[in-house]
Amino acid sequence: MTQQTIYHIGTPGTPWGATEKAQWLAEQTKKRSYFDDVVSKIETFKSDFDVDQYGELAYDSGTYPLFVVRTKNWDDSKPTVLVTGGVHGYETSGVHGALRFIETKAKDYQPHFNVVVAPCLSPWGYETINRWNPAAIDPNRSFVADSPAGECAHIMNYVAGLGVDILAHIDLHETTDTDNSEFRPAKAAMDGKVNTNWNIPDGFYLVGNSEKPYPEFQKAVLDSVEEVTHIADADDENKLIGEDIAQRGVILLPTAKMGLCISFSKAEYATTTEVYPDSPKATPEQCIQAQVAAVTGGLDFLK
Repeated sequence: MTQQTIYHIGTPGTPWGATEKAQWLAEQTKKRSYFDDVVSKIETFKSDFDVDQYGELAYDSGTYPLFVVRTKNWDDSKPTVLVTGGVHGYETSGVHGALRFIETKAKDYQPHFNVVVAPCLSPWGYETINRWNPAAIDPNRSFVADSPAGECAHIMNYVAGLGVDILAHIDLHETTDTDNSEFRPAKAAMDGKVNTNWNIPDGFYLVGNSEKPYPEFQKAVLDSVEEVTHIADADDENKLIGEDIAQRGVILLPTAKMGLCISFSKAEYATTTEVYPDSPKATPEQCIQAQVAAVTGGLDFLK
C-alpha cells in the first residue's frame, strides 16, 4: 500500500515544538456536539441509574463536564465492572456503544455487578473528531501517574475514589481509515519519525493485557461479537497492526507500560475492543451493536 508519509505540518525528521502544535490546534474545528449527542442522552438515564459528574475539562474552545453512569443500589459485596468509551474521541462507536449498552443492557447485570460506564472520556476529541486532546496528547498513552491529560487524570481519580477492586474493564475503541489518512502521519510528524505500519484490520479484534491474558475471557467476548459482525483475520505475517496474534482476533500488549486505558483500573479481566466501521462488510450500526456485544459477552462469562 502506498501512503503519504509527509505530513503538512512540521519539518520531516524534526519533532514538533510549541509552534507546530499550535498550528495543528488552530486547524481543528467542531464537527458535532458532545452536548447534543452524549450529554442529552445521559440525562435520560437519570431515572434508572446514578449519574455522577467526575470532573470537567476547560479548554479555550469550551468547558466539558464529564460523566459516569452507575447501576443503582451500589453493593460493595458485588464485583465492580468498568466500561469506558471515547478515550479517543473520534472513535464514534466506542462512545455510542457505551451509551447503547447503558440504554439496553446495563440493568440486566445489576444483580451480578456494580456497573460503572464512562461513555466519553474525550469530549473535545469527540466534537473535533480527533485522537488527541488540544495539547496534542494521546489520552490512550497517558494513563500514568500524574497524567498530563485531564481526560485520563479525572477518570483515574474517580475510579480510585470508589475504593473497590475492579473485576473487569472493557474499553471501547475502533480503527478507521482516517488512522492512515490523518492520525498516523500526524503522529509520525510530531515525533519526527517515519511511519511504517499502515495495517488496518478488516473486522473486529481485541487488545488484551499481556500480563493477564485470560484467553477464555477474550474468546467469550469475540464469540459474542461474532454474532453481530466479523472477526479480523491476521495478515500474511500472522499479525494485526504489526503485532503477533496471541489467539484468533487477539493481540496482547504490555498495557501498563504503554499507559493504555485498560491498565489504570488494575482489573483482573481487561480488554480493548477495536472495530472497523469503514469495512465494506459492516455498517456503523453494526459497529455499535458489536461494542455492546463485546461488553455483554465479557460480563456473561464472568457472571
